[in-house]
Amino acid sequence: MWIASALVVATAGCAALGRATFSEPLVELREVQVVGLGLDGGNLDVILSVYNPNRFALDATRLTYRVDIDSIQLGSGALDSRFSVARGDSSLVRLPIRFTYRGLGAAGRQLLNTGSVNYRVRGDLGVSTPIGNFTRPYDRSGRFNTVVNPSR
Repeated sequence: MWIASALVVATAGCAALGRATFSEPLVELREVQVVGLGLDGGNLDVILSVYNPNRFALDATRLTYRVDIDSIQLGSGALDSRFSVARGDSSLVRLPIRFTYRGLGAAGRQLLNTGSVNYRVRGDLGVSTPIGNFTRPYDRSGRFNTVVNPSR
């Protein structure tokens, strides 16, 4: 009986140690590409950069996402195809989004008029690591600018 108790305590300790050595991946909006426009709306590819600050590779198993322009939901979904991020490196992830002009409203007009708009991208990232499987939320906000900066 005491052996079973010791195994439970050891397993719980290893899981806690694994979580303590795991650093959250950083997810940022990198680019938005228009892939099609129609009378009612269009299709976008939202490209996220996923950075792995850990000392081991991450095998992403699932990525859920919601993309907002200003306070309006542009699109959401889940990416179930696996991708890997090497230790200390980044990988680009392409998210397909279908939108309607009516749904964008004022945010779409602001983007057309000024070339920039506030965004928020959030969701959960599921990863498999040598120290266990983790699902962690991510949430990034910023300003997306379609005007190219000539100093870059």
